[in-house]
Formats: sequence, C-alpha cells, structure tokens
Amino acid sequence: MSRSLLTAAIALAIPTLASADTLTLYTSQPNADAQMTVDAFEAANPNIDVEWVRDGTTKLMSRVAAEIEAGQPQADVLLISDMVTLEGLAQEGKLAAYSSTEDAAYDASLYSADGYYHSTKLITTGIVYNTGADMVPSSWADLVKPEMANLVAMPSPLYSGAALIHLATLTGTEGLGWEYYEALAANNTRAEGGNGGTFKAVAAGEKPYGVLVDFLAIRAKADGSPVDFVIPEEGVSYVTEPVAIMAGTQHMDAAEKFVDFLLSEAGQNLVVDMGYIPARDGVDSPEGFPARGDINLMSFDPAQALADAQSNKERFAKVFGVQ
Repeated sequence: MSRSLLTAAIALAIPTLASADTLTLYTSQPNADAQMTVDAFEAANPNIDVEWVRDGTTKLMSRVAAEIEAGQPQADVLLISDMVTLEGLAQEGKLAAYSSTEDAAYDASLYSADGYYHSTKLITTGIVYNTGADMVPSSWADLVKPEMANLVAMPSPLYSGAALIHLATLTGTEGLGWEYYEALAANNTRAEGGNGGTFKAVAAGEKPYGVLVDFLAIRAKADGSPVDFVIPEEGVSYVTEPVAIMAGTQHMDAAEKFVDFLLSEAGQNLVVDMGYIPARDGVDSPEGFPARGDINLMSFDPAQALADAQSNKERFAKVFGVQ
C-alpha cells in the first residue's frame, strides 16, 4: 500500500475508533441474565462496549459508596433489585435524572417522576400452595383464617429485600396494615430466611401455603413440582429491577442508550426470554405467567418504604418475637 493510501486509511479509521465508548455496569442480575443483557445491548449498539460487575445489591451498594468516598466512582449505570435502594441514592444526589421517551409505555408508578430510575421487569409476590392442600387461597386474608394456623410459611423481611418491600406494601394498605402481620404471627406463620426456603417448605408439603415471588413457583410448576401460584384479589407487591444512571458519569450518552434499550420493546422481550414478567405495557408475559394486564399492582411508595425501613424491621421482629 502506498504511503498516501495508508495515510487515508488511518484517517478513516480514527473517527470510528474515537466514536467507540465503554460503559461500566454494576448489576445484581444473575450472571447468565447479565451476559444476555450486555450481549443484546452491544449487538444493538456496536460502538458501545459494556464492562460489567455482578454482585448482590447490598454488596454493590457498599462498593459504590466506598468508590465515591475515595473519589473514584467506577459505575456509569446501575441495574439492581429494587426501587427503594435507588430512591436512597437519588435522595443523596448520586443519580442522574433522565426522562426516557420509552417511559410513556410504563405505568407511572414504575419509574421515578424525576427520572432517577426506571423499572425493567416485574417480580411479584403472591401466594404459593401445594396442590395437595385442602383449599386454594384467593386472597391475602385467607392466610390468617383460623384453619390456616401452623400451615403458612413466608420469607422474613429481616433477611429478604423483596419480603421487606412486601411488608411495606401490605402494612400501608387499607384493610390489611400491621393488624394483618399481627394476625399472621398469632396464626403461627413461619417467617424466616428467604424465598428459597419458603418454596422448599411448600413443595415438600411441610407448609402447604406460602408467600413467594412468582417465578420460583411458576418455573417449578412447569418442571413438575406440585405447586401453583395465586395472585391474591387484593393485588401483589413487587420488585422491579430498576436501572439508573450515576451522577457525574462521563458516558452519559451511552448510559442513556442503555436505559432506552432496556425499556424498549426489544429490551422487554429479552426480559420475557429470561423468564420474567415485563414491566412495559403491551408486552406478553412468558408462557405460564399471568398476563401483564391481569396483574393488580398494590400501591407502593419507594420514598415512604425507605423512610420506614428500619422501624418496619424493628416492629416485625417484635411482632414475631425474632431477632
């Protein structure tokens, strides 16, 4: 190649290289889901590379706090388990506001009014029951009937983030409230550990009824486990795996594209492929899951849940006599 042609080739390559961007994602998604998310986004945005770090939400938040304290924040985007955690970061001024055009396809309760976080899926909490049980519950109220004494298991809000959000939701609902949790305790409901332990107890028939996140029951049913899942008539509590952009990111354009992709129809169909209920209106749920339009989401205020988190834990421990 002549020197002039080589110079021209380099000149053409430089803008392409300069346009490449690297986005750092911190996520609590399971590894396989995180890889699917990144691969799909990079395929749709070939000039953006995503480096990702996966850990539990609590550990990721500790890492973010330590990096900010050291003056060396690394994450551009967060994709973690719940809105309450991100509400805390928003109140501390650590998130950037972004109003995505995709928000119009979502219920307003599923994203921050100020644009600080946006829900990407629905993981609802309802009732699981063993198909050998005597009755099929249809409401949260059924679990506190006298005949349910000693028959119900649920995850502890002292251990499970989803269970803490469930508690905040039900105790803030008229007709349930703390009286409902007091009735559960009086009925000797077992409240310990996380969702996995509750599922095992119900599947084995040890406790015929339980409070559980949807996908554990529905996937197990599809695999032949003797369980079924009910959306109570009062509605369900939920976590939403929201996405947020860190304040001060040097890659705002790429971060906005990442948010838009997750909220788009393509991103929501990816959620369905992973086996979760999409948060976006008009996208079909995975086979075996309730249709998005059939799910009644109970009223939930992330800011109030954040403010009440510690007092809710303390009151729960007192009501159930646990530490």
